[in-house]
Amino acid sequence: MLGTAGVAACGLALTACGAGGAQAKPNLKGKVLAKTAEVPVGGGKLIEDLKVVVTQPAQGVFKAFSSSCTHKGCQVSTPKDNVIRCACHGSEFAADSGKATKGPATAPLASFLVKVEGDGIVVA
Repeated sequence: MLGTAGVAACGLALTACGAGGAQAKPNLKGKVLAKTAEVPVGGGKLIEDLKVVVTQPAQGVFKAFSSSCTHKGCQVSTPKDNVIRCACHGSEFAADSGKATKGPATAPLASFLVKVEGDGIVVA
């Protein structure tokens, strides 16, 4: 009986079970993720409590992605040199698109549409 309950629980929390490309995407609409000054060009900011990473791949261009690696669900690191890295198994993702550029992950990070309002980066 425990085996069936474990499978059912895993189906509800895909990222916690290492389901590869499947990710639960929280509803963050209207949420201020970071201040523009906190996100360096070519880098980013990891918002651990929201499980989101915000990047600025080019001056004035802001992107946001799930911080859960699509390989096994580990949290990615703060972006550097326009690359989002996962320390668990070495996967890398492009900071401008979330696309997997180095495995073992093959699926892109889930993305969030963001906009700048004042000095804040907000989920649209």
